[in-house]
Amino acid sequence: MSDNVIATQETKVTLSVQQLESLIRKVVREELEEFAAQELGIFHLDKESPLYEDMEDILERKETGQLKFHTHEEIWNE
Repeated sequence: MSDNVIATQETKVTLSVQQLESLIRKVVREELEEFAAQELGIFHLDKESPLYEDMEDILERKETGQLKFHTHEEIWNE
């Protein structure tokens, strides 16, 4: 066996469902933040796309003052 090889012991961790959900939320949040920070340029949505329709709806509600914003705590349960 080479002197550079180090034996490692496997560690097992037990998490509750709530802890696992929190961990998943944290990872997703970090990935979304990283994605949002990238300069990907402009993309175009097909006008027939449900996402395009949703974006139009959001714009209309913004213009009429009908949007309700949620706090970080409400979204991430933290």
